[in-house]
Amino acid sequence: MSNDAEDRLKLSEDEWRARLTPEQYAVTRQHGTERAGTGPYLDEKRSGTYRCVCCGSELFTSDTKYESGSGWPSFYAPAGKKAIAEFDDNSLFMRRTEIRCARCDAHLGHVFPDGPQPTGLRYCTNGLALDFEPASDETA
Repeated sequence: MSNDAEDRLKLSEDEWRARLTPEQYAVTRQHGTERAGTGPYLDEKRSGTYRCVCCGSELFTSDTKYESGSGWPSFYAPAGKKAIAEFDDNSLFMRRTEIRCARCDAHLGHVFPDGPQPTGLRYCTNGLALDFEPASDETA
């Protein structure tokens, strides 16, 4: 799926609220954070693709998922160069880099420079911002 400007998904707040659960809306549209260790996909071990819960864009693959010990699903690389958009986040008296879905601007979490090789990055994501699509050879 392309993430070019003409492929961007923009909905009204009412449309987002109708499409998402209240918890998903709070995280993705209001830049919230689920409590550590409580979100879906933290312990997911199957092969597959992690998509944006808002628009379905491919964000991460299971090949780059790892256990960071942070309490949130973590990946060392996005699925593609145009999957994730990065923004400076100076809230809560911290300097961080926020990550959002490049297609629909959904808040996903933050990226930190303390991940494993080959990138050295940790894309720390809210499980509520993701949908998991198991590989066709995986069972539930």
